[in-house]
Amino acid sequence: MTRIEDILILAKTYPSPSSQYVETSCVAGINSDGEMRRLYPVPFRLIEENQQFKKWQWINVRIQKARNDHRPESHRLFVDTITSGEVLDTKKDWVKRWPWINKIPTFERPEAIDRSRVDDHISLALLKPKRVIGLEIKPARNAGWTEDERAKLTKDQMQGNLFDEDEARRQVSELRKIPFDFYYRYVCDTEEGEKDYRHKIVDWEAGALYWNCRRSHGSQWEVPFREKLEAELCSKNLMFLMGNQHRFQSQWLIVSLIYPPRPQEALSEQQPLI
Repeated sequence: MTRIEDILILAKTYPSPSSQYVETSCVAGINSDGEMRRLYPVPFRLIEENQQFKKWQWINVRIQKARNDHRPESHRLFVDTITSGEVLDTKKDWVKRWPWINKIPTFERPEAIDRSRVDDHISLALLKPKRVIGLEIKPARNAGWTEDERAKLTKDQMQGNLFDEDEARRQVSELRKIPFDFYYRYVCDTEEGEKDYRHKIVDWEAGALYWNCRRSHGSQWEVPFREKLEAELCSKNLMFLMGNQHRFQSQWLIVSLIYPPRPQEALSEQQPLI
């Protein structure tokens, strides 16, 4: 059975089919009733920055519960039914966005998310780390797409009869692989005290930032890249939208970075005494 829903887009991930636990891509959001949604298949041209729909934009779309993916949030969307709506802006300290952030299942450590996965079958959740330690950058296993990766990406674009094989191959050929993997290292409180964690960032926003920094700074791309992800975002109330994988459901990734401003009262408390 299909139905039409209004869905606020919260996550768009950069395709990464080569890693052991990473599937091709993920688009996720929350519907007008406050229920989380994972949507597929979505063509790359709709995910790319400034294309069909953006992060924090409402879309109206016909969806159907996924048959081969039993995670409750997973739904098939019908691409030709997408109508793009309002983009929620950041004015007045994210006043339009906060009501929807507050509806997302929220946790303060990864173990609690995974426990809820087992007990309640959730596969999308918001994590509020106590403190971010920093960004870790590692070279990807392969700098470019392998033949197996290209085949998987092409197959992904052909899901739901979106494109024929030639068009799918053309889209894959235009998609550049990011030759690095990015991870946040962070701290959460646990029953045993503070504990360090490390999770991979697959948000499309981070991938787009990488290419922008490469274009503007060449071999020195890492300086502005770290400035954005380590200094600027970590100075905000940075949260991670976590998503797990269909085949490896105990494995979690940062599928979206959510970074509202810190409350003013919290900022004033952090000012040094003179």
